[in-house]
Amino acid sequence: MDKTQMPHSVVPTPGGMREMLAIALPMVVSHGCETLLIFTDRLFLSRLGPEQMSAAMAGGLTSFMMMTFFIGLTGYATALVAQYLGAGERQRCALVVSQALLIALVAYPLILAGRPLAHGLFALAGIAPEQLAPQRQYFDILLYGALPVLLRTCLASFFSGIGRTRVVMLAALVAMLVNVGANYLLIFGRFGVPALGIRGAAWGTLLGSLCGLAVLVAVYFGRDNRQAYGVLDALRLERAVMKKLLRFGSPAGVEMFLNLLAFTVMILIFHSHGLTTATAVTVVFNWDMVSFVPLIGIQIGVVSLVGRYLGASHPEIAERAAISGLKMGWIYSSVILLLFVCLPEQLVEIFRPQGADETFSQAAPLAVGMLRLASLYVLADAVMVVFSGALRAAGDTFWAMTVSVTMHWLLVPLLFVLLKVFQLPPQSAWLALIGLFLCFSGVFYLRYRSGRWKHLAMIGDEPGGPLAVSGGGA
Repeated sequence: MDKTQMPHSVVPTPGGMREMLAIALPMVVSHGCETLLIFTDRLFLSRLGPEQMSAAMAGGLTSFMMMTFFIGLTGYATALVAQYLGAGERQRCALVVSQALLIALVAYPLILAGRPLAHGLFALAGIAPEQLAPQRQYFDILLYGALPVLLRTCLASFFSGIGRTRVVMLAALVAMLVNVGANYLLIFGRFGVPALGIRGAAWGTLLGSLCGLAVLVAVYFGRDNRQAYGVLDALRLERAVMKKLLRFGSPAGVEMFLNLLAFTVMILIFHSHGLTTATAVTVVFNWDMVSFVPLIGIQIGVVSLVGRYLGASHPEIAERAAISGLKMGWIYSSVILLLFVCLPEQLVEIFRPQGADETFSQAAPLAVGMLRLASLYVLADAVMVVFSGALRAAGDTFWAMTVSVTMHWLLVPLLFVLLKVFQLPPQSAWLALIGLFLCFSGVFYLRYRSGRWKHLAMIGDEPGGPLAVSGGGA
């Protein structure tokens, strides 16, 4: 009897909430760990002063931005692995990962070559000297540690694509625990370790990332996984699969890079408004990260299940999986909404430095108001993340890239004009950004609603590849 026809008491409904939870919940926990890792850096540094905390945010975002094209490109392996698995081509799953690993090795020196450009961007932004020096230190250390981040992305994409998301969760948990412990020792200088301040935060992050990578490597090259997916035989260049990954992953990489570049520029525009605004915005975006990043775990679950069922020619189940992801996203975002509305003062106070600090005292009321305004879009976050995940799983990456990049780069000049030309207060600029963001969430919903994504094909045109998804070409 076909699995889709078995009683509900025997197996979860294909594409239903139980199946989505099994795939996505470990990824939510995984991304929650990544969020806590970054959050801890900034929380510990806030004890040293708001300038250190803001420096970690701007420097960390910029270093990540330098990697994002390749993270987006290699991370698209999740969708390809899921479609190959659904089509019964298990051996090609490991081939996808091998191509991603090759891309990561080539990418590392290219990322390092962009370091002077980032330093120029910092200087151009006109950031206060008290923040600029530690920001450069934090950025440089994280950038030199880019390779473990890229390799983690490649291997995590494999496990996400085949549905073994608990492995990714374990790796993220190890990375978080090592990072938190290392941060405590290195930032403050405990147990005889010298106090390194913001440099200690960066080194702690790299150490955690290396430990997380070690977990993924151990499981990926473990005996069971080697036998099931032919991992060692797949350690080679496969032109057809590489072409596929480059074709569909490049738009995702371009989108991720341009979006984070726009977001980084927006942060720098806010930070150039003064230390008070920089402190308030850093606090708000720390909590915004808590709101948004775990949703990426749900998106990975959507990509995995939607890709798998499209690969198996079951678009109706793929659609059910997307709606299950939306329900899960709304449940999480509703909790965040209540926190932002009911407890903004308490959320802001968590970042108060030790001792009296005039800058933070001036920034706290501004941060409270911005957090309350942020509650207006947290449910829209879930809509955009889930439906964009469904579109990407189907191969509709160019459209998703175009709309998402357009959205982010409309926000940049809007923010600049409001803050620098009209000299409006940060709250007004923040509210305008929220309004534009809500509009674009609706655009992603309408694209999903059109249903065109159900009839795209990604994996049917290479020699020896599996059958295409039913419908027309991409």
